[in-house]
Amino acid sequence: MIQFRIQPDSEIPASNQLFNQIRFAIASRQYPPGYKLPSTRALAMQTGLHRNTISKVYRQLEEDGFVESLAGSGIYVRAQGHEGGSRLRSPILEQYPQAYKVVQQALDDLLSQGCTLSQAREIFLAEIDWRLRCSARVLVAVPKQDIGAGELMMDELEQALKIPVQLVATEELASVLEQTSSATVVTSRYFIHDVEAIAAPKAVRVIPLDIHDYAKEIAIVKGLPKDSCIGIVSVSSGILRATEVIIHGIRGDELLVMTSQPKDTYKLHAIVKRAHMIFCSDQSSFAAVQGAVQVVVDDIIRPPKLVRSDNYIGEKSIGLLRRELGLG
Repeated sequence: MIQFRIQPDSEIPASNQLFNQIRFAIASRQYPPGYKLPSTRALAMQTGLHRNTISKVYRQLEEDGFVESLAGSGIYVRAQGHEGGSRLRSPILEQYPQAYKVVQQALDDLLSQGCTLSQAREIFLAEIDWRLRCSARVLVAVPKQDIGAGELMMDELEQALKIPVQLVATEELASVLEQTSSATVVTSRYFIHDVEAIAAPKAVRVIPLDIHDYAKEIAIVKGLPKDSCIGIVSVSSGILRATEVIIHGIRGDELLVMTSQPKDTYKLHAIVKRAHMIFCSDQSSFAAVQGAVQVVVDDIIRPPKLVRSDNYIGEKSIGLLRRELGLG
């Protein structure tokens, strides 16, 4: 007979502990279809629980479709195969129809390596628990030289995920992680190598983010007349450098590219006076350019066309991070 263990000092009620353990025994086929469950007396002697508590657990198992009661005979495990049973009634599996196959494959792989079902269960639960704990604190890490990229990520993540996010320079990440036992560190894929080197020894979770593909902006650049002047304004110095390289790769020397951060008033005014079109990577830069246009509007014949990028982080990365953090 399977030995069920109840932890009296656990925050989980004893009845829930027993219910989950029996349900796992059924799902793992340690209690196969047709198996007769132990009597309430036998289970009470094993677990130390009152027979009324065990009867309540059995009733819940029956209501959920795991077992069926046969009058005068006992309680038996119901068939739970792919063709029916409670597994297919789960709304989660209806939403993610391939989920069971993914879990089944992972479980089969663990068993093929020599794991027992109980050990596999502990591995799954430990990983889920660790990820949930890590989700309680989210850090954005970028190098000091491009702290603007971190500001972009932090602002967008807080707006998209509705949770507080802390910005940390990569050079200071080690000392910050010394003060926490669990966290999720988020960074651009461009900086992932350095961040992982710091976080890995701390057993801290690191998630790389892909940036927006800027397809709309690239299409505009490709269609600009030769000798056009383009302005690029961003809080991220990394974006400014990368953009210059990308535009040169697309158009060579056909276009003049001017760059500035929003706080550099001199460069900003020079761009506004000279550029035919100005690309802004973020709201702060967009507002700064609008302000600069108003200041020099009397000195220019035709104001530049402003293009505000939608976001910095790719939409797929936002969705992935939301799921990784357990935010739905």
